[in-house]
Amino acid sequence: MKLSEICSLLLSLTLSTAMICSCSGSPSTANETGDSQDDDTSDNEQVADMSAMEIAKDMGIGINLGNTFDAYYGDETRIYSGAQIIGDNSPTNYETCWGSPETTKDIIDGFKEAGFNTVRVPVYWGNMMEEDGSYTINPDYISRVSEVVDWILEDEMYCVINIHHYDGVLITNHPQDEVVSAIETLWTQIAEYFKDYPDKLIFEGFNEQLGSTQKDSDTVYTEDMLYEYVNEMNQTFVDAVRNTGGNNSDRMLIISGYNTNIDKTTYFKFKLPEDSADDKLMVSVHYVDNMMYWTNQLGTEAWYNYSVSQCELLKNAFSDKGIPVFIGECTSVKSYNDPGRIPDGAEYSDPLEIFKTELEIITDYGFVPVIWDTANDWYNRSELRFNNAEDGEAVLEIAEKISK
Repeated sequence: MKLSEICSLLLSLTLSTAMICSCSGSPSTANETGDSQDDDTSDNEQVADMSAMEIAKDMGIGINLGNTFDAYYGDETRIYSGAQIIGDNSPTNYETCWGSPETTKDIIDGFKEAGFNTVRVPVYWGNMMEEDGSYTINPDYISRVSEVVDWILEDEMYCVINIHHYDGVLITNHPQDEVVSAIETLWTQIAEYFKDYPDKLIFEGFNEQLGSTQKDSDTVYTEDMLYEYVNEMNQTFVDAVRNTGGNNSDRMLIISGYNTNIDKTTYFKFKLPEDSADDKLMVSVHYVDNMMYWTNQLGTEAWYNYSVSQCELLKNAFSDKGIPVFIGECTSVKSYNDPGRIPDGAEYSDPLEIFKTELEIITDYGFVPVIWDTANDWYNRSELRFNNAEDGEAVLEIAEKISK
């Protein structure tokens, strides 16, 4: 029996307990425990014995299951869940509300066949949540997420799950102390549910919202206050996960950067959390060429130099100190629909060359590149193939290179 099936059976028994715990002030849990996957025992022991840098190398090239479990329709009147109720309020109503197809095992198998060894699954945990302020994750929703996690792990890929978009909803609508408490409650539930999963399941604390402030707040946040807020959120994430025990005691955790911005995250005021586990933290940032994309300078000498300089900042701040770098969202130009980002006379005028060069820059630094992808962006989930076959060949080529 798969873990998701076991957990579904347990959820109905534990949800009432979770609600009672929440009302009494303790973090509520969507599930008390899950049974371990015996077939993955040896693989799990191997990952557990690896250093953080070794795990990063083993993760290879990743892809995002984007605009899927992170999809939601906002609702300012639902201040705790932040999300509208869609359709008959079933998990697939939310999974498909931004245009993605329902995720199937064939899609996950297709990622594996395409050369990816990591799948990042962004999740908006406010979907299907009761508007009672307990922040109890809906059991059907987490069960559906775990079904997809199971498929990824069955294909022997790494799976990364996080709190996506919901961090921003909480931060902009609630005072800092309430946000920190809610994050502890949420991550305690997630970690409890998955605590017996293999070590190839990795938790990433947040997405891009750390560094934001409460909407309409009378508090004027200074730079120091914002960094302290970011650091407190990351420490809360780590402590909540580690306190659940099981495989979470030394599971790899990814620490989200300040807005996942490279300049802000490599600034000395950003601090990695204290951790009871040894050598089991990575740091997450996004898009090494972000500024070049928005100023339409992709493929230029300035683009190349900027990308390298951003990687140098990350190298000096983290990887030189044994902390791996996870580029949780990367790549920008697409060969079939985004040529306007490349100016005339650019040194790299071919979108495929730009795509391949960026992946090579990132992997040459030993970072983990995870392509931001939606239903039909790079990899076509309906047709189970890359939209541009040459992009797929580039992924396979670089994946093979870094696996040696």
